Parts: sequence; C-alpha cells; structure tokens
Amino acid sequence: MIFVPFWLTFVYCVGAFSLWGGGFLFQLGVIDYSGGYVIHLSSGTSGFVGAWLIGPRLPKDREDARPNNILFVLVGAGLLWIGWNGFNGGDPYAASADAAVAVLNTNVCTAMSLLTWTLCDILYYKKPAVLGAVNGMICGLVAITPAAGVVATWGAVAIGACSGSIPWLSMNIMGKKAPFKYVDDTLGIFHTHCVTGALGGFLTGIFATEAGCAAFGITNPGGAIAGNGRQVWVQIVGALFIFGWNAAWTAILLTILRFIVPLRMSDEQLMVGDDAIHGEAAYVFGPEVQLSILHGDISRTQANHDNELGLTLGEPVGPGEGEMVTTHKKNGESSSGDEIKSTI
Repeated sequence: MIFVPFWLTFVYCVGAFSLWGGGFLFQLGVIDYSGGYVIHLSSGTSGFVGAWLIGPRLPKDREDARPNNILFVLVGAGLLWIGWNGFNGGDPYAASADAAVAVLNTNVCTAMSLLTWTLCDILYYKKPAVLGAVNGMICGLVAITPAAGVVATWGAVAIGACSGSIPWLSMNIMGKKAPFKYVDDTLGIFHTHCVTGALGGFLTGIFATEAGCAAFGITNPGGAIAGNGRQVWVQIVGALFIFGWNAAWTAILLTILRFIVPLRMSDEQLMVGDDAIHGEAAYVFGPEVQLSILHGDISRTQANHDNELGLTLGEPVGPGEGEMVTTHKKNGESSSGDEIKSTI
C-alpha cells in the first residue's frame, strides 16, 4: 500500500508519459500500441527487482510450484484472454478497422504462441502441460500488445512463434541458471513480461506496416519490412530506457521503504501463511477459528526432536518430545471438536 503510489508516480507515469504523453520516446518514434513497454516490460522489470530485494519464500514453499486448482488456472486464463481483446481492441478509442485488426492479431498471435510453447514442452519434456500452455498464452498476449494494430496478421503469426519459443528458452533453460535461480520469481514474471515485452517491442520494429501505422494515427513509415530499418534500433532504445528506469527506481524506492516498514514477513509468519496472518483462511473445513499470529492468538512451540515448530492457540502448550501440538480455544476450554492438532 505504501509502495504502489510511489511506484506509480516515479516509475510508471514517467514511462507512460515518455511514450504516450508526447515525451522523448514518442518524439523519437518508438511504437507501443497498447502497453508492451509501458505496462509489461515495466511490471516485469520492477517485479523481478522487487523479488530480488525482498527475498525468497521459505525453501519448503519453493519445492512445489503446482497450483492449488488447475481448473481455476484455466478459468483465469480464459478470462484473461477474453479481456485482452478489449485491452488491445479498445486502444484506438473507436470501433474502427484498426481496432478490428488489433483484436484479430491478438487472438492469432496468442494461439500461435500457445501452440509453439506446447510444442517446445513436447520436444524437451516429452509431454505437453496445461501450465506450459497458459504461459505460452500469456507470452502471446504480452508480445502482441505493442504491435496489435500496426502489424499484418502474418506478422502476428511470426510474433506468436517467437513469443512461444524465446521466452520458453528464457524460463526453462536460462531461468534455472545464475543469476535467475537465486531470485524467487514466483510466477516467472521476468520471463513472461520483461523478456516478452521487450521481444514484442523489438519485433514491432521489424513487422510494423506503413498502413498499420497510418490507421493508428502515427507518422512512422512502418518497420524494417517496410524499408524503415531505423525503427528497429528506435524500439531497442525505448526498451532499454524503460528497463533501466524501472530497475533503478524500483530498487531506490524499496531500499528507502525497508527503513520504514519490513519488506518481507518473518520466517515464522511465512510458515503460518499470509492469509492466516490476517486471521483468515483460504479454505475452512470445520468450525470457524480466527487465527492471527500478529494479534497473539497463536504462539509457537517446539513440536518434536527434529526442531519442527507447532502452532498453539492461546497460552503456549509445552508438548513433550515427539508429541503432537494440540491447540485450544483462548478460554482454556477444550473438546474433541475444538482441538486442532498439527505440526509444521
């Protein structure tokens, strides 16, 4: 809550003005149709720097990256894909031919990216994966964003092939090596947004057409395929500025904020869980019990000889070695229905 308004003011708004508000990148001629640089490259950079400065989750939480419910993942992915049609298609602020092309290119590129990522999974891991397909979908959406209304549909196919393969290599090969493996980028945002956003902007410099630029109301004479090779290095300059500005200012803001508020929960709080810290639970399977380690509802005790920690409601209970921790209501009354037995 403290970080976001400062980030919006000193980071996001600067990039948005430089590209969309008549700033120096706009004057230079950088094309960003709907936010590949302003939104995705920006957020991917800041997210990675934030993950690096804040620090990782507990090692146990990093061992298993499976989602809680893969069907919910697919529901969310479907909503995201549908919504992106408005995200890109609404950019001309009119029901125009350019808006229609942006919607068409968004879907074509995303479908191609999904299929390419899935093919890469089959070739490398010998099997397709739903989560891989979703990552490919997201990369396609991100990559087409800076180009949606200024490229031909065959260009959208080419962008989709690149966004389904290059970020795949970034995430599955480079992401497992230093320095990426030392940063707990929980959802792979660096690969799906930073790498893909920069890639989409670069490819816009190649595949933008003169007709597409004119339909969008900009004076750029297309990209490299239209004989305007200058557009390629202009796009690179834009990406480097957004990346550098976001990385530097995100690091500065978080470094200052760490002297005001802690950036990371303690290991004990992380063990309880971020929802339980606030006295809430994602899933409730029995009588409602409000737990909050911040408000003293829970104390921690050693549960066994392996130095595992248990959680105890109310006054600490000192179990013997090897015993299970039993938690009771604060009033000291306990029954078989009120007890919670657990070790962590």
